[in-house]
Amino acid sequence: MFTGFPEETLQFFLDIRFHNDKAYFAEHKPRYERDVKAVFHAFIEALAPTMQEIDPLMEIRPYKCLARIHRDTRFSKDKSPFRDHLWLCFRRAAEPREGSVNFFFELGPTTLGWGMGTWGENRPMMDALRRRIAANPRAAEKALKAAKLQENDFAFFGSTWKRMAIPENVPESLRDWYAGREIYVGKQHPDMGLIGTTAILDQVRADFVALAPLYHLLRGAYDEAASDQSM
Repeated sequence: MFTGFPEETLQFFLDIRFHNDKAYFAEHKPRYERDVKAVFHAFIEALAPTMQEIDPLMEIRPYKCLARIHRDTRFSKDKSPFRDHLWLCFRRAAEPREGSVNFFFELGPTTLGWGMGTWGENRPMMDALRRRIAANPRAAEKALKAAKLQENDFAFFGSTWKRMAIPENVPESLRDWYAGREIYVGKQHPDMGLIGTTAILDQVRADFVALAPLYHLLRGAYDEAASDQSM
């Protein structure tokens, strides 16, 4: 049962930051299993019913949702073998992480955030979203308003095509979404004081439910693009 992220979770991240080598990790692996992995798994399991209410096809198995603490250093100048933070994401089973529509949560000693969107560019999905926005901007704007981003302390992040021509019927509130490359919304001012309590679970759960209309907007575009590519 999830009771909050204990101090031991953050302490492990701090320790691995300053002792980032395989020998140290091997010696302290029981701490990782108990204070990090098991706690994140409990957090995922507590969120699972809500995620499947949002999308019955959502992947909820903890080992599929949680990132590996081992870093892939093949194409990175930073050869540190372990992460000093961890993230998880909820997406549909068997879909690739890159370009998928997902809900995410990230935690580290100085890092706390959560939100929803795409991880990496997905041009076919964004083209489908642009068609949908241009064809029915009211429906897209309805989903945006339903999420109450400002009220829930969320902001649009990601990247956009700076020189993309935007149809005149697309309202100002949707222009970034229309011109998006990699798009997501994230919590602007997460409260680090919630980390050690079940209040963090309550807040993330409520925010994911609030973001569900936007998830389904992107999900529709993702499915349309996938259908087009399979033809």
